[in-house]
Amino acid sequence: MSQTSIKLFEDRNIRTLWDEQSEKWYFSVHDVIAILTSQPDYGKVRNYWKWLRNKLKQEGSELGSQTTQLKMPAPDGKMRETYVADTEQVLRLVPEARR
Repeated sequence: MSQTSIKLFEDRNIRTLWDEQSEKWYFSVHDVIAILTSQPDYGKVRNYWKWLRNKLKQEGSELGSQTTQLKMPAPDGKMRETYVADTEQVLRLVPEARR
Protein backbone atom coordinates (compact mmCIF):
# COMPACT_ATOMS: atom_id res chain seq x y z
CA MET A 1 0.00 0.00 0.00
CA SER A 2 1.30 3.42 -0.87
CA GLN A 3 0.15 6.85 0.11
CA THR A 4 0.41 9.95 -2.06
CA SER A 5 0.92 13.39 -0.65
CA ILE A 6 1.89 16.89 -1.69
CA LYS A 7 4.84 18.57 -0.01
CA LEU A 8 5.26 22.31 -0.18
CA PHE A 9 8.66 23.85 -0.89
CA GLU A 10 8.38 27.60 -0.50
CA ASP A 11 5.36 28.22 -2.76
CA ARG A 12 5.82 25.19 -5.05
CA ASN A 13 4.30 21.71 -4.76
CA ILE A 14 6.29 18.48 -4.85
CA ARG A 15 4.25 15.36 -5.44
CA THR A 16 5.36 12.56 -3.15
CA LEU A 17 4.49 8.96 -2.56
CA TRP A 18 5.22 6.87 0.54
CA ASP A 19 5.87 3.21 -0.24
CA GLU A 20 5.26 1.14 2.87
CA GLN A 21 6.89 -1.95 1.40
CA SER A 22 10.26 -0.29 0.77
CA GLU A 23 9.72 2.26 3.56
CA LYS A 24 10.80 5.10 1.29
CA TRP A 25 9.46 8.42 0.12
CA TYR A 26 9.45 8.97 -3.62
CA PHE A 27 9.43 12.47 -5.11
CA SER A 28 8.34 13.61 -8.56
CA VAL A 29 11.55 14.31 -10.49
CA HIS A 30 9.73 16.86 -12.64
CA ASP A 31 8.57 18.80 -9.58
CA VAL A 32 12.06 18.81 -8.07
CA ILE A 33 13.63 19.96 -11.35
CA ALA A 34 10.99 22.68 -11.76
CA ILE A 35 12.01 24.08 -8.37
CA LEU A 36 15.76 23.74 -8.90
CA THR A 37 15.63 25.45 -12.30
CA SER A 38 12.87 27.94 -11.41
CA GLN A 39 11.01 26.73 -14.50
CA PRO A 40 7.20 26.98 -14.33
CA ASP A 41 6.59 25.45 -17.80
CA TYR A 42 5.91 21.70 -17.35
CA GLY A 43 6.81 20.92 -20.98
CA LYS A 44 10.22 22.56 -20.61
CA VAL A 45 10.80 20.68 -17.35
CA ARG A 46 10.01 17.36 -19.07
CA ASN A 47 12.40 18.22 -21.93
CA TYR A 48 15.11 19.23 -19.46
CA TRP A 49 14.75 15.93 -17.57
CA LYS A 50 14.99 13.99 -20.87
CA TRP A 51 18.14 15.93 -21.79
CA LEU A 52 19.65 15.52 -18.29
CA ARG A 53 18.99 11.75 -18.24
CA ASN A 54 20.79 11.38 -21.59
CA LYS A 55 23.66 13.55 -20.41
CA LEU A 56 24.05 11.55 -17.18
CA LYS A 57 24.00 8.30 -19.16
CA GLN A 58 26.74 9.58 -21.48
CA GLU A 59 28.83 10.56 -18.43
CA GLY A 60 28.45 7.06 -16.98
CA SER A 61 26.10 8.06 -14.17
CA GLU A 62 23.34 5.59 -13.37
CA LEU A 63 21.15 8.20 -11.68
CA GLY A 64 18.87 8.61 -14.71
CA SER A 65 18.42 4.88 -15.18
CA GLN A 66 17.82 4.31 -11.45
CA THR A 67 14.71 6.47 -11.47
CA THR A 68 11.44 4.71 -12.05
CA GLN A 69 7.92 5.71 -13.00
CA LEU A 70 4.98 5.54 -10.63
CA LYS A 71 1.42 6.80 -10.92
CA MET A 72 0.90 10.16 -9.26
CA PRO A 73 -1.72 12.88 -9.65
CA ALA A 74 -0.77 15.03 -12.64
CA PRO A 75 -1.38 18.78 -12.86
CA ASP A 76 -4.62 17.97 -14.73
CA GLY A 77 -5.81 15.83 -11.79
CA LYS A 78 -5.47 12.48 -13.58
CA MET A 79 -3.24 9.69 -12.31
CA ARG A 80 -0.28 9.49 -14.68
CA GLU A 81 3.08 7.76 -14.76
CA THR A 82 5.79 10.17 -13.67
CA TYR A 83 9.48 9.75 -12.99
CA VAL A 84 10.19 9.51 -9.29
CA ALA A 85 13.34 9.41 -7.18
CA ASP A 86 13.90 8.42 -3.58
CA THR A 87 15.56 10.77 -1.08
CA GLU A 88 19.10 9.62 -1.90
CA GLN A 89 18.52 10.02 -5.64
CA VAL A 90 17.02 13.50 -5.18
CA LEU A 91 20.08 14.57 -3.20
CA ARG A 92 22.28 13.32 -6.05
CA LEU A 93 20.06 15.07 -8.59
CA VAL A 94 20.37 18.52 -6.98
CA PRO A 95 23.94 19.32 -8.12
CA GLU A 96 23.28 17.84 -11.58
CA ALA A 97 20.18 19.94 -12.19
CA ARG A 98 21.87 23.11 -10.98
CA ARG A 99 24.87 22.83 -13.35
